[in-house]
Amino acid sequence: MVLAAWREAGIEGRAERWDDPAVDWSAYDAVVVRSVWDYILRREEFLTWARGVESVTRLLNPRAVLESNTDKTYLRDLGVPIVPTHWSSEGLPDWPEYVVKPSISAGARDTTRTTGRAEAAALAAALEAAGRTPMVQPYLDMVESEGETSLLYFNGRFSHAVRRHPMLAPGVTPDDNARAQLRTPAPDQVELAEKVLAAVPHALLYARIDLVRLADGTPAVIELELTEPYLYLSLAEGSAARLATALRELL
Repeated sequence: MVLAAWREAGIEGRAERWDDPAVDWSAYDAVVVRSVWDYILRREEFLTWARGVESVTRLLNPRAVLESNTDKTYLRDLGVPIVPTHWSSEGLPDWPEYVVKPSISAGARDTTRTTGRAEAAALAAALEAAGRTPMVQPYLDMVESEGETSLLYFNGRFSHAVRRHPMLAPGVTPDDNARAQLRTPAPDQVELAEKVLAAVPHALLYARIDLVRLADGTPAVIELELTEPYLYLSLAEGSAARLATALRELL
């Protein structure tokens, strides 16, 4: 779908494996990062690759973006409302339920939901002992009733939004994360998403801002996906063409 839309926009492209040593990246006018879902196991190798590619051609999204976005500690510096997050195994807040995960992860990998404060602290301590940064968050019941809202932007322009399944809800599998429905975002969600984008000092070919509502009804950021987000292009008519237009503008 993506390559066909690019061709219609006058852009010739092909899919390459990011870790294929035979690829001559300098032969391309630009390299667009897409399905690099294995980077979490090889992050330093991936970032070394990104630095090498950016030294010979245009990388989208840029290396500096990939470097910061592949570690969720970036959430501390966004300057916008995020899901309450405790970054240590010590002094955990008293929440009814906890979600514990490492700051470098994807697809709910190494993520645990628990009602036990002591268990949450032990899980976070185990991450620290392994040299990883823990993220401890409250489990938000509203995620099950309302779902997560993901807003997709191409070159800074809103394209579409979807309602996604909560990945830690009972009976939901990681594969369900790819199944979603189109959703019209509320004005306060759009306002927050655009504040998030304004906080990133780089041109972005693609961005997905994942939001959830807190107990008081206000929106908060779960994650800012700038590395390898699933874009739900098959759900939104014209979205692949909008992505192609954004790429043409950045070339």
